[in-house]
Amino acid sequence: MTRSSADRQPGEPATNEPPLVAIIDDDASVRKSTSRLIRSFGFRAETFVSGENFLTSPLAARISCLVLDVRMPDMDGLEVQRRLAAGGLHVPIIFLSGLASDDEERRARSAGAIEFLRKPVDTATFLRVLRGVLQGS
Repeated sequence: MTRSSADRQPGEPATNEPPLVAIIDDDASVRKSTSRLIRSFGFRAETFVSGENFLTSPLAARISCLVLDVRMPDMDGLEVQRRLAAGGLHVPIIFLSGLASDDEERRARSAGAIEFLRKPVDTATFLRVLRGVLQGS
């Protein structure tokens, strides 16, 4: 039995299409390379230049996972995480950051982040974490 779009939970694919991963990073090269990598794993990817762009997008309620930078201008990743939770969207978040402090990592994890990876991260580690999130393991 196929469920209608009205019956789906946030992040649940509409059909048998691959999961959708959103990438929020202010660095264009990181967005592009992360998107390519995620697609090479067989998943769909959409990129966003800022937390505000993501939060106002209709895709925000349809993603299966969020790959999120911590330090960005205007709205940092921790604020994006807080706003998602406040809005009732409980999406698995993988933080990916090169400049985050230990305190920022603690705060992200205590607010429910699935993983906190430090750049540069090797492909095998990223794939293991992403598959674990998307396949529920």
